[in-house]
Amino acid sequence: MNVNEETIALPVTAVTCLEDRAQLERTAELELAPGVHRLRLGPVTALAVDRSLHAAVLAGDGAPTEAAKVLDVRLVRSWQPPAPLPPGADDSALRRRVHRLEREYLTESRRQERLEARLALLGQLAADLLREIGEGAGVGELEQARWSRELDRVDAERESYGEQLRASRMRASELTVAQGLAELALSRAEEEPVELLAFVELSVECSEPGRFLARVGHLTACALWRPAYRAELAGDTLRLETEAVVWQRTGEDWSNVALTLSTARSASAGEPPALFEDRLVLRERSAQEKKTVEVELREQAIADAGPPEPGLPGVDDGGEVRVLRAAEPVTVPSGGRAHRVPVSAFETGARSEFAAAPELSELVTEVVSFRNASGHALLAGPVDLVRGSGWTGRGALEFAAAGAPVRLAFGSTDGLRVVREFEERREGAGLGGQRTLLTRTVRLHLSRFSAPGEDAEQVVTVRERIPVSEVQAVEVRLRKDRCAPPPDELDADGIARWEVPLPPGGRRTVTLVYEVSAAAKVAGL
Repeated sequence: MNVNEETIALPVTAVTCLEDRAQLERTAELELAPGVHRLRLGPVTALAVDRSLHAAVLAGDGAPTEAAKVLDVRLVRSWQPPAPLPPGADDSALRRRVHRLEREYLTESRRQERLEARLALLGQLAADLLREIGEGAGVGELEQARWSRELDRVDAERESYGEQLRASRMRASELTVAQGLAELALSRAEEEPVELLAFVELSVECSEPGRFLARVGHLTACALWRPAYRAELAGDTLRLETEAVVWQRTGEDWSNVALTLSTARSASAGEPPALFEDRLVLRERSAQEKKTVEVELREQAIADAGPPEPGLPGVDDGGEVRVLRAAEPVTVPSGGRAHRVPVSAFETGARSEFAAAPELSELVTEVVSFRNASGHALLAGPVDLVRGSGWTGRGALEFAAAGAPVRLAFGSTDGLRVVREFEERREGAGLGGQRTLLTRTVRLHLSRFSAPGEDAEQVVTVRERIPVSEVQAVEVRLRKDRCAPPPDELDADGIARWEVPLPPGGRRTVTLVYEVSAAAKVAGL
């Protein structure tokens, strides 16, 4: 087996970001000879999941090949000190002093090398001059003045450069002592832990020489994403931009990777839900129970998506795995900070209405209705609301399938208010008071505060609910003859709706009256 001691880089080229983890795909170019090779690839993040590691060897163009096959792939981890880096803005003064002393010692070392080279040249020059003197004296050529002048010049330069070399060596010795003391103080004051690194050991059998492409994939923790939106309203046109907010702290940066966003939950799909015993017991009702019917008013609430505990909510995908892709390669640093990635954008016609639900709030909210023209499902997430004047606030978008209608609240309107009054009257009905009649009256007072110069009407959509009975012993009836004005619509869920026009500075009152009639044996109202 040919063991390659050199570490081959294995950068991240594609990322599939899940709800609470990420699937990384890495590629490396290999040049192999025939035989069995053991390669060391990396480094990779130490958070890689061992059981998810898989590898394949492809041809140089990415096509499958039979010339090379993977025999074994595994992760090997080791503790190593971090690579030395120049001090940053957040480093201490002691670390900066150590770095400065190292630079000064390196400068003195290079200066000594230059001085030693200069002295060596001067020594060679002195030897050549003495040889010339000996040869000239042997043949009778006496140039005592020139020889003395040249020897004095060489000796003076050797003495000058020698003195500089001695001073440089003394300075280097002082710097060595100061650097040792500074490093000792730094080691006592700041202990720098070693770094856990992981490498991929890949065993490959190759039958033909050539260039190949190694593709390695694995799961990793400390990476997640959530959807976010930006809605810009301009008249009757709405522009909705879909973005993905990505966080990752895997220990390595994702540079120019193809990013895919998925709502798959790989951790929760491993086992079916547990089954519990549910016993049903049949018994005879008592005489008192046969005479009465127990009823109660129940609020029907819609469960919220995501975990019940406080924190970052989960991704609401409507019960089906959704996959989104970034249009261009992205770079996500490993700092744990939020990074926004554009996914899609579209413009569509929108219809605005001023909606009021007085039972919940006295504010009137502007609600924009439009259709999802993005080509993919809109997942539940926060929305930055933008008008012509700029950023106006932040709202929430519910899940909407492709092409489905969407309603988005753009905040309350300061010029519109609604006040709700509630009255209830209970009395007997029928012969001998055999039934209970409960009459409820709701009055909604709407008012508009307009600026000078406004002359157009504003239509406010008011919604108020009435109870819906699920038993025959209780009847709910809307008194349209006593409502002023009668509701424009009453749906099956008991929601009454009015379209109320308000002129500038105008006031209107809407009255809703309904009756709840119950038999004498009904208890709980």
